[in-house]
Amino acid sequence: MTAPRPLAAPPAATPPPRWFRLPLAGKFAVAFVGLVSLVLLINGAVDLTLNYQDAKRTAIETQRTKARAAAERVDAFLSSIESQIGWTTRAEWRRVSPEQQRYDFIRLLRQAPAITEVAYLDPAGKEQLRVSRLEPDAVASGKDFSTTPRFTQALAQKTWFGPVYFRRGSEPYMTVSVAHAGRDPGVTVAEVNLKLIWDVVSAINVGEHGYAFVTTATGRLIAHPDLSLVLRDTDLSGLPEVAVALPGSRMAGQDYEITTGIDGGWVLAAHATIPRVDWIVFVQESLRDAMGPALESVIQTTSLMGLGVLLAAVAGTFLARRMVVPIRELENGAERFGAGDLSERIVIRTGDEIETLAHRFNTMASRVQDSYETLEAKVEERTRDLNQSLDDLQRAQSRLVQSEKLASLGQLTAGIAHEIKNPLNFVNNFASLSNELVDELREVLEPTALDPDTRAEVEELAGLLKGNLEKVVQHGKRADSIVKNMLLHSRTGSGEHRPVEVNALVEESLNLAYHGARAAKPGFNVTLVRDYDPAAGLADLYPQEITRVLLNLMSNGFYATEKRAAEGDPGYEPTLSVATRDRGDSVEVRVRDNGTGIPDSVKAKMFDPFFTTKPAGEGTGLGLSLSHDILVKQHGGTVDVATEPGAFTEFIITLPRQSVTPAAPPQPATEPATETESQP
Repeated sequence: MTAPRPLAAPPAATPPPRWFRLPLAGKFAVAFVGLVSLVLLINGAVDLTLNYQDAKRTAIETQRTKARAAAERVDAFLSSIESQIGWTTRAEWRRVSPEQQRYDFIRLLRQAPAITEVAYLDPAGKEQLRVSRLEPDAVASGKDFSTTPRFTQALAQKTWFGPVYFRRGSEPYMTVSVAHAGRDPGVTVAEVNLKLIWDVVSAINVGEHGYAFVTTATGRLIAHPDLSLVLRDTDLSGLPEVAVALPGSRMAGQDYEITTGIDGGWVLAAHATIPRVDWIVFVQESLRDAMGPALESVIQTTSLMGLGVLLAAVAGTFLARRMVVPIRELENGAERFGAGDLSERIVIRTGDEIETLAHRFNTMASRVQDSYETLEAKVEERTRDLNQSLDDLQRAQSRLVQSEKLASLGQLTAGIAHEIKNPLNFVNNFASLSNELVDELREVLEPTALDPDTRAEVEELAGLLKGNLEKVVQHGKRADSIVKNMLLHSRTGSGEHRPVEVNALVEESLNLAYHGARAAKPGFNVTLVRDYDPAAGLADLYPQEITRVLLNLMSNGFYATEKRAAEGDPGYEPTLSVATRDRGDSVEVRVRDNGTGIPDSVKAKMFDPFFTTKPAGEGTGLGLSLSHDILVKQHGGTVDVATEPGAFTEFIITLPRQSVTPAAPPQPATEPATETESQP
């Protein structure tokens, strides 16, 4: 048998991410701001990209236009040089005198400052005249230039622009040859100082900080706003924008667009060529100036994005607060309601689902409160019923205990009484007999002659003996009466039960008690008050037993009023009131006196057998005990006492109209009880 495998512990729940533990307002704000920010970022990125590309394309096109314009201006400079030289290439110019030709060359030098030297080659290529700003003039030097490009290319192309060279290693120069018109033309050769192109290049406006410069086809700088760079024979073939523009480059004809300038800064560059001299004109402008609109667009878009994010944050916070505050009110209200405050109600005026939820909560709270109040009322009602039942049970228990105690005591007293009665009969009988014997003794001694002293002594002894025997008989009868009452107490029934008119029974008992009291004490007087309910009707009772009870209670009332009257209370009027009431299935009888009342210490023991407050010889203490036994055990009724010491005592008897005790076989008493028990 294999041991059971322990159950594997459930895997620990993975804690949610930290951001997931944010309050609802934080989550909503993050989600809202994040969503809005994402949309703004995508829109801004697309807008920036499109604007940047458009701005870049526009800037490049603008730079190209500027480059072409700059090239045209440089070309116009060259054309002006060519035009100036052309003034000396007319067909008739060869026929003027040498002095006039020299004069024309001087005028040409004056009118064209860029030309530093001009020479005339005859149709044979021999130099006939040279006028220079830098060297002495030469007339008919005869130098032969017939095989040089300046002569041959000029005759072939009408105008020939020679390559750029630097005289004395500093200033750039170029040879321009223009063939004369007519047959067998000569050639006018001019040396042009290209340094003066600086004026043209400097005049080209390329933005606020841009400029143009010119290079040869090999990248050597010809013109630049910074003239020092030109004078230093700067080679710019290493610059990216120059390198890609040089003939033979794989990107020839294209602009490098964004690159680094001569000074190392970012520039936007474009170029245009002058085909007849193979020069390249570059224009470049700092990237900041060229892309200014694009940068402004970027700044504007970024600012709008930032403003959008800020507004989204404000709107998100506002919306989150507007949503979370009512939810917190709901939470606090539910917490107070859960703590027991059932009157808690939540007032939310948002006009949305949260207000509906608050309304549902209030409805639920009202129903719970109503149910709770109803439940409390039911609990209170049930508690009262339970307390009433408990009181009834306690009273029934008390009565049951009292009944059982009385029953046990009744059995005990019955046995004792039975054992005492026989010897008591002997005592009583022999005492009576002895009393008669004393009389017979006197009669026997009557004729007997005795001296007077002896006779007097015999008479005295006989009288004492007779008196003692009478006392024995008197107390023996009293003892016999006590024994009879004890036997009555132990009986369960007496007589027969039958329907009895309650008012008549009470009235008969009252009259019997009153006249009995006046017979015992002629001076006795008391005011009787009758209050009979005509609806009291009939009740199935043991009339003799009930009469005994009523006589007992009324006799006790008479005793109490007599006792209080004996105290000398001025204005006191003894009164005994008797009343009956119809209680439906039962009938109530009240016996009330305005006597001395019953103290609380006596009230608790007043129904105990042999308990009495009367002086010795006036009561046995069995009257109320016997009454309680008759009313409760025999008739199934109740007896209650209301009393106030020094004011009144009222016995309240309740008897069922139908007998609850089976008719017991009558046990006739050997002698009716004639003694009424006194008030304790």
